[in-house]
Amino acid sequence: MPGRPGRRVRSRLGAAALLLGLLALTGCGDAPVPAATPAPAATTSSAPAATTPPVAPTPLLMGASPPVRVQIPSIGVDSGLMDLGLQDDGTLEVPATGFPAGWFTGAPTPGEQGPAVLAGHVDWGGAPGVFWALRDVVAGDEITVSRADGSSAVFRVTEVGRYDKDAFPTAAVYADLDHAGLRVITCGGEFDHAAHSYEDNTVVFADLVATA
Repeated sequence: MPGRPGRRVRSRLGAAALLLGLLALTGCGDAPVPAATPAPAATTSSAPAATTPPVAPTPLLMGASPPVRVQIPSIGVDSGLMDLGLQDDGTLEVPATGFPAGWFTGAPTPGEQGPAVLAGHVDWGGAPGVFWALRDVVAGDEITVSRADGSSAVFRVTEVGRYDKDAFPTAAVYADLDHAGLRVITCGGEFDHAAHSYEDNTVVFADLVATA
């Protein structure tokens, strides 16, 4: 359903290098003063005080702890979480029934640096599944993930996208991040009766904003 995560999803970015583009701005050349023009009298002025560049805030991060529950109040989701691995073809395993949702164990735990990944069904057996209303989530909504150590990671949605399954945004979902992120995935779009599956995937992108 949600594409092939690949081998790099376990990376915690410790070895990832950040490439900084450096732009050097230089200026030179003195305009000659016409001989008939007297040089201006010297004046004193105070040079502007040197300013210290602002320091980027340290990303909010949490230690590793498996997730046990996900809540999305804006659409009424409150579900336990099961473990999900990879199938033989390299695609992400999906829950066996419409409930509960699942967490991909090959990705970081929610709150760690990198993209934590949750997945669940939009429907099952003719009834709504755990992420039936995921398409109604909007930027700014909050998602809370409770963890086994008793802590909670609170994420704020930054983007919601619907993608054809043949054009699943694998890199955007599974690639390394410099902060703690969350991706929530379900099916979407029209149902293909011949293929017995939906044509699209709905993906919610969110960033960690608080811990509890």
